[in-house]
Amino acid sequence: MNTDASIAGAAAAGDRRQYLISLTVLTTLFFMWGAITSLNDILLPHLKTAFDLDYTQATLIQFTFFTAYFLVSLPAGWIVQRIGYKRGIIAGLTAAAVGCLLFLPAASLRVYGVFLGALFVLASGITLLQVSANPYVAIIGPPATAPARLNQTQAFNSLGTTVAPYIGATLILGAATAGGSGLAGVAAVKMPYLGLAVTLVLIAGLVAAIRLPAVAPATAAGQAIGGIGGRRPLLLGAVAIFLYVGGEVSIGSFLVSYLSEPEIGGLAAAAAGKYLSYYWGGAMVGRFIGAAVLTRLDAGRVLAFHALVAMALVTVSLLSAGPTAMWSMLAVGLFNSIMFPTIFTLGIKGLGEYTARGSGLLCMAIVGGALVPLAQGHLADRIGLHASFIVPALCYLYIVYYGVKGSA
Repeated sequence: MNTDASIAGAAAAGDRRQYLISLTVLTTLFFMWGAITSLNDILLPHLKTAFDLDYTQATLIQFTFFTAYFLVSLPAGWIVQRIGYKRGIIAGLTAAAVGCLLFLPAASLRVYGVFLGALFVLASGITLLQVSANPYVAIIGPPATAPARLNQTQAFNSLGTTVAPYIGATLILGAATAGGSGLAGVAAVKMPYLGLAVTLVLIAGLVAAIRLPAVAPATAAGQAIGGIGGRRPLLLGAVAIFLYVGGEVSIGSFLVSYLSEPEIGGLAAAAAGKYLSYYWGGAMVGRFIGAAVLTRLDAGRVLAFHALVAMALVTVSLLSAGPTAMWSMLAVGLFNSIMFPTIFTLGIKGLGEYTARGSGLLCMAIVGGALVPLAQGHLADRIGLHASFIVPALCYLYIVYYGVKGSA
């Protein structure tokens, strides 16, 4: 019997088990931040009604949430570089839990600004999670399969975004309707966000207890901004992330109001909120398919195709009404599916020691989720909600370019 070969085989099997356990735990993180992010699409129409806001004021929810990505991403990259990916993940989960708990005093005080403050703390924790987990998933396996691997974990992010709106529509919009009009319904957010806080703390404990593969972030020398300044795919990828997240969040933010429009769906808010699961569920299905497709086809071409179809679907919705407008907009989610993880992996490809800094820059670009919905909300207040969807259509046009040429 070859003892050395047996030991090597056992070691390889142990490494494989550790890899699978790590990927499974990391997948729960993607699920949770997907669920939390998509709840903003329920929170926005809920607080719009409760506080009697216009579209521009209501989109301050997304503005506050996604501005945290811009302000916190680079400091988060600095933190991860010093404390490591595992501790970065635990810190992110803890901060997100604190943000969820702040919803309780916000609901008791019934002050819109306190809600926005709680959202900023919550989003800061999610940002630290993103900066820690996205590059970690890309690094722990073979580089050639990084896009497929990140799409696989992002598929569970989409599972969270699929499940959460349905639950949120029932627990928040439905409960708010039953609880009375105006500020009386604000308390409906308490139990859902308390439940999220408890879950995040439990996951943080799980991450602390298990052994994750040791992957050292880049050294301090590798964090100089000059190291990434001339990386064209990264810089153009940051623009693509900005516009992709902005377009996706804009559509999700206004879907409840859009489907409630008499000429589109004429649905009550609680019923319209449940249809968000079709939008985010499409992204989930597309990511599972994309994880397989991207092992065989060029990632840039696949990205361009998805962006082109998404733009076409938004255009169809712009030019139509009734079920055609409704379902074509909901179908955009299927083609959003592979965009974020594919842009992300194309952007950081080949960065080596600069990967953590590149990840921080791409996560900063998630601020598109703050600014693009604000722009669409401003436009909706002036020309109407239906016509304002020209904004995400233009976002997808740039992503077609990035997939074909910008990522090369």
